[in-house]
Amino acid sequence: MSKNKNDVSRRKVLKGAAAGLITAGVAPTIFTKGAWAQEYRNEPKGSSVVLGFNVPQTGPYADEGADELRAYKLAVEHLNGEGDGGMLNTFSSKALKGNGILGKKVEYVTGDTQTKSDAARASARSMIEKDGAIMITGGSSSGVAVAVQALCQEAGVIFMAGLTHSNDTTGKDRKANGFRHFFNSYMTGAALAPVLKNAYGADRKAFHLTADYNWGYTTEEAVRTSTEAIGWETVGTILTPLTQTDFSSYIAQVLQSDADVLVLNHYGGNMVNSLTNAVQFGLRDRVVNGKQFEIVVPLYSRLMAKGAGENVKGIFGSTNWHWSLQDEGSKAFVKSFGTKYGFPPSQAAHTCYVQAILYADAVERAGTFNPCGVVEALEGFDFDGLGNGPTHYRAEDHQCFKDVLVVKGKENPESEFDLLEIVEVTPVDQVIYPPNHPMFGGDDVSLVGACNTGV
Repeated sequence: MSKNKNDVSRRKVLKGAAAGLITAGVAPTIFTKGAWAQEYRNEPKGSSVVLGFNVPQTGPYADEGADELRAYKLAVEHLNGEGDGGMLNTFSSKALKGNGILGKKVEYVTGDTQTKSDAARASARSMIEKDGAIMITGGSSSGVAVAVQALCQEAGVIFMAGLTHSNDTTGKDRKANGFRHFFNSYMTGAALAPVLKNAYGADRKAFHLTADYNWGYTTEEAVRTSTEAIGWETVGTILTPLTQTDFSSYIAQVLQSDADVLVLNHYGGNMVNSLTNAVQFGLRDRVVNGKQFEIVVPLYSRLMAKGAGENVKGIFGSTNWHWSLQDEGSKAFVKSFGTKYGFPPSQAAHTCYVQAILYADAVERAGTFNPCGVVEALEGFDFDGLGNGPTHYRAEDHQCFKDVLVVKGKENPESEFDLLEIVEVTPVDQVIYPPNHPMFGGDDVSLVGACNTGV
């Protein structure tokens, strides 16, 4: 891991009192054999271990789910010593040897969340109870992530969240058995607002269309708070159903207001459809309050950009990771994924691959699959080489902290995958917050609590 001055300074911010964080001892990276010898749920007895990949294979986030599943399968190959090893070669931790996890071959089962909390819980429960999965990972909806994380806490298995951006996942709904690598709504607002002020000025009137579930609520809150802090006025908000496909009636209400910015707190197919409707209604050609009308998409993905096509040009947003990053880990992952599948990975694929690797590494370092050992190995863990630079898994809420990317739709893309460009790499110290921040439940929310082994 790099030890230059910037990295050392950044680690002090990640761990330190300067950011107003609750301090805690950093978990050791070497554990005593036998320290976690007690029984636990689904302890693997044979020569293999089963992981559960719970992704949206149908529903509005199915594109993300398909890419997540591709990434998980690639991670399994690399863990089992197949393929080129991908980011195992760049990961700062060298515990994984390509011989499975603790010498056990990695196998997996899959489920379809359908982007519905009840369906996601049912498929996760089946994988735990019928298939013996010792860890569940995946999802492309924060509502699903919160529901499955709670189930895993009750069942006594680890949940490594996939794509989940709501503050709630590691905020008011945080659990000891759950961990999130993906960034969150607060970080999006903190990273986006300065870029938007620089591009569009401080005197703006914004209208929000927001997906009607917890991700939408926290993203609207975060973006509103950050943009109002730079001088913007929020003139209207509308909640839209997750199942909505035609947003014309909502766009009409935006047209009737004096808004000169539309913020689409939508993701996946919802964002593709709402942005398409907005462009069809001529919003981007309008001049309101003497200003060119603008559209903002707080959370972007390459898959969404591809679905929206030309409509994304020049539109700002944020993303957890992008395939064009030039750090060694990102390049290794893009090469492995591209060789296997013929196109670059999405941010959903990246975070899911990383979560699978981080879980396996924690088991190796702990010397056990016992969830309490895994929790201790991940809490306070610093790592590098998995994209986004130096990263810290905070012990108090199990949230990862790393640099955040602000992107915009590329004006002159060179291919169908070259649709977003990185305009700002926001340093981690600009997006960090204390674990009891009001957006994350405030002082009424305790820390993660105790891990559960399921027995």
